[in-house]
Amino acid sequence: MKKYQTILYYCYSYIANAEQFAADHLKFCKSLGLVGRIIVADEGLNGTVSGTAEACETYMKTIHADERFAKTEFKIDEVEEPSFLKMHCRYKSEIVHSGLRDTSIINPNKQTGKHLEPVDFMKMKDDDDVIVLDVRSNYEHNLGKFKNAVTLDIENFRDFPEQINQLAKYKDKKILTYCTGGIKCEKASALLLHHGFNDVYQLHGGIIKYGKEAGGKDFDGKCYVFDNRIAVDVNEVNPTVVSVCYNCGTTTPKMINCANPECNEHITQCDDCGEKLQGCCSVQCTTNPRKRPYDGTGYYVKVPQPVSKKTELAE
Repeated sequence: MKKYQTILYYCYSYIANAEQFAADHLKFCKSLGLVGRIIVADEGLNGTVSGTAEACETYMKTIHADERFAKTEFKIDEVEEPSFLKMHCRYKSEIVHSGLRDTSIINPNKQTGKHLEPVDFMKMKDDDDVIVLDVRSNYEHNLGKFKNAVTLDIENFRDFPEQINQLAKYKDKKILTYCTGGIKCEKASALLLHHGFNDVYQLHGGIIKYGKEAGGKDFDGKCYVFDNRIAVDVNEVNPTVVSVCYNCGTTTPKMINCANPECNEHITQCDDCGEKLQGCCSVQCTTNPRKRPYDGTGYYVKVPQPVSKKTELAE
């Protein structure tokens, strides 16, 4: 049994004085020796934390003991080492940046697409009257996605609302949305319903839960995750690699961040190009004086910048 765990979760539930909650929660996490990234907003929690099995168990029990978060579902991975180097817990305007803040229009606690368990999603996804919709960003679905899924050309989830009109031709279909852990689908499916899509579903627990409960069948490639693992395997049934090197076109499952922090582009890159370009996406980026040393992983610890509450609310 591996010594450490990484747990992924979210919960839409109103938090009074959420900024103070974030500060207190950070202290609590550090007291358990956890590392990770948690976003706290008035609308709820979104986090990935990593640590010993005992610390993670204590954390999950504490979350569940709070009636606001009693229904939180955790996706648990056994890992060889913690998936982060530091512990961050920050207050933001949303737990996933979408720009959909008007709860009179979009409120995941009141209306979302119908939740499909992984096995049910697997049974429905190939039906003739079904459209499987990936609501993630380009760099995520370029690394891996469900066979025949519809993808959108978006750099960030906040761009999703602008793409709704492109989906109008599917209004007479059943729409099955999916994302990494389920959080983006809560708002994406609610927005689709708001725009007149009548038969909308979402993969409960996202790709991660689908891999654990349905073997990941028909998910091509790897799943991008927001920690130092960068990408994880999902498909144990019929796995394949679909991503190619950004620089040379060779098939590769490896994803990195450009070593130039002023670029920091998410790209798939083979080891040969990684060595030649020192972990950068281009020759130009190799000349940047702030270029970070490349250790072969393509993962870099972010140096947090001070952000005022006023700036945060203006996002």
